[in-house]
Amino acid sequence: MIEAGLDEAGRGPLAGPVFAAAVILDKRESIIGLNDSKKISEKNRELIAKEIKAKAKGWSIGISTAAEIDQMNILRASLMAMERAIRSLKVIPDLILVDGIHSPDTELRVRTVIRGDQSEKNIMAASILAKVHRDNYMRGVDNTYPEYGFKQHKGYPTKMHLEALKSYGVTKEHRLSFKPVKLINESS
Repeated sequence: MIEAGLDEAGRGPLAGPVFAAAVILDKRESIIGLNDSKKISEKNRELIAKEIKAKAKGWSIGISTAAEIDQMNILRASLMAMERAIRSLKVIPDLILVDGIHSPDTELRVRTVIRGDQSEKNIMAASILAKVHRDNYMRGVDNTYPEYGFKQHKGYPTKMHLEALKSYGVTKEHRLSFKPVKLINESS
């Protein structure tokens, strides 16, 4: 049976897309250090992500933009990113294991797993790829908007980010429907 893991990264930030990854690990290949992406240092996530891409039977990334998040809400946008990741897989899985309680719309067999990013290797791998791809995207955003400090906070609502929003206003990367951004946007 071919199992894929599916997870997302970036539901909580005020800026940037939400990323989802689908991963089908090769059961004959071991990857040291697989875990929930939040429990791995940034440096180790990068190294493990390279190994996942080299050893997996299949992997893909799906995204939903800040504009899509504003249009449909963060949950629906996360599920849309997951659907895009599933459709981009080159290998069709028999079962998709999804982290959490919500599952994307797909004709494939799906099982949700609460805290799956802590118990299922395919989901752990998806968690790592989604986080690494999103973090890399936000580093690129930092090149466009260096005054916001995106490479440090990746769009999360840190003190630094909120102060930059107040000083410089809203960018095209910001999620206008998220309350802190909405309040600043309305006051300017």
